[in-house]
Amino acid sequence: MDKLRRVLSGRDENEEVGLTSQILDSTTLSFGTRVKWFVICFAGGVLCSILGTALLFLPKAGVKLFAVFYTLGNIAALSSTCFLMGPFKQLKRMFEPTRLIATIMMLLFLVLTLCAVFWWNKRGLAIIFCILQFLSMTWYSISYIPFAR
Repeated sequence: MDKLRRVLSGRDENEEVGLTSQILDSTTLSFGTRVKWFVICFAGGVLCSILGTALLFLPKAGVKLFAVFYTLGNIAALSSTCFLMGPFKQLKRMFEPTRLIATIMMLLFLVLTLCAVFWWNKRGLAIIFCILQFLSMTWYSISYIPFAR
């Protein structure tokens, strides 16, 4: 059937397909696969966040582990939506004017949380940044709901 379609459309069988179309054809996922990986990635993110919260009460390294796992959980939950709409469309929508400030704040607090834990060694500041991370992630998520802004 494909051969008949190529002949009728005027494409030669030996015609080279462009690199872009080859990449798009090889990376296209079915809807079911996209939903499965979205659920897996999102559940992994939630699990990391819960694990980070449980590790908060460890004596010495608790705050560091909490900040790292909580941040990784938020990154995984954020990247899970890339499976639903694709990474380029996700980035385009993240930086639309209606949610630009929310995106910048969210990414800023993700980075600042890790900086507070690893470079500055300020545990209290890391917890504050985690709280701000939660609030900015909530604001970012709400920005996708029509008329919720």
